[in-house]
Amino acid sequence: MQYEVISNVATLTFDDGKANVVGHQFLDDINAGLDRAEAENVAAVILRGRDGMFSGGFDLSEFKKGVEEGLAMAQRGFELLIRLYSFPLPLVAASTGHGVALGAFIIMTCDSRIGTRGNFKMSLPETAISMELPPLLLALAESRISKQYMTRVALQSEVFNPDQAVEAGFIDEVVEISELTARSMAVAQQLAQLPHAQYATNKLAIRAQTLQAMQTSFETLGKR
Repeated sequence: MQYEVISNVATLTFDDGKANVVGHQFLDDINAGLDRAEAENVAAVILRGRDGMFSGGFDLSEFKKGVEEGLAMAQRGFELLIRLYSFPLPLVAASTGHGVALGAFIIMTCDSRIGTRGNFKMSLPETAISMELPPLLLALAESRISKQYMTRVALQSEVFNPDQAVEAGFIDEVVEISELTARSMAVAQQLAQLPHAQYATNKLAIRAQTLQAMQTSFETLGKR
């Protein structure tokens, strides 16, 4: 994962050369990047993948290792979602391509979400791959996905292209790939001008109900 600061905005770019799956290394790296951003008092953070791929979700090979390993992977992934959704700094997603499963949820945690126009997929495939959506993920989805799209997104595992994903609620806007870097930086810099303390306080206040539901679900998962 690459960490870069320009004009007091930190960009965390993840690129494993493949699907940017969320495994232990990914989680170690993104948490280290967030820690560094907070320690360096940057004004905003951008999360982005490589061209064509934001993230394809959990590293499913971890779940094939056994129940304990799968639970540990899920706990760490869900803990990251809570951290991102409550992150005190402005958080911008530069969705560089496909955003699937946990990759889509990471995008949804961000305050402003900018997608790339193209033949890319955004979806929550859990039903289609015989997985249940725990309350933590449902709470996050309900907070970002448009109400009229929840059945299609969370239940029917419908696949959306970036333009359709705006209406569904995965992302806020779509730009050409050539414009993504400049647009995400412009948004981050604009948010960075807002008073930091009030931004953090109001984010927690606005999202309090969802975060409480996410935290309760997380704690229940840890007791299994």
